[in-house]
Amino acid sequence: MKNVLITGAGGNLGTAVVKRFLKEGYHVIAAVSPGKAPKETMQGLTFVEVDLAQEALVERLIQDLTKGQSIDAALMLAGGYASGAIDKTGKVELAAMYDLNFLTAYNVARPVFQTMMQQGSGTLVFIGARAALDASTGKNMIAYGLSKSLLFKLSSFLGDAGKKSQVKSHVVVPSTIDSPANREAMPNADWSKWVQPAEIAGMLLDLVEGRRSEAVIETR
Repeated sequence: MKNVLITGAGGNLGTAVVKRFLKEGYHVIAAVSPGKAPKETMQGLTFVEVDLAQEALVERLIQDLTKGQSIDAALMLAGGYASGAIDKTGKVELAAMYDLNFLTAYNVARPVFQTMMQQGSGTLVFIGARAALDASTGKNMIAYGLSKSLLFKLSSFLGDAGKKSQVKSHVVVPSTIDSPANREAMPNADWSKWVQPAEIAGMLLDLVEGRRSEAVIETR
């Protein structure tokens, strides 16, 4: 049984991804915020509670997880959103988005990447954002776009460093995800044009299974 670590597992996207990987027979290690793990679980699913912003705690978790087992894939789904053009974006706003979107991913990717290099295989997947790629979008969400842009560079660095050891790194860039929160925030939008969490889950599975190999994948 292959092991996949999924951060942000309690969110709308995370829940769909957990379900898909369980269905495919993976052992899913679902990372959630402290106090958020449900009391009941199911076969093949292990919940772990950790503050992803705390480097030492994450490193200890990865050390514990890799005692006697591999981590075949790590999906960094944890993160958050904030709007704001340059006039509304100062040091506080930048730091908040940096910590939430980049630092949480980096703290996981660093020890997991080293573990995968020792294993000689593994797949890392980050969740990017179009605000990091498209200036017309990013100008209205400066802190969010900047924090997400770092994930593209990190993934590129790790992908190149891991070539000889068969360690791969990808970034998936979703369009607007169909979620209750987004529907509430944008009640007049055309929801039929939004991407379903299950569709993204399928893309992540294809990357982990090697059926897709793109460094960056954008959804519709």
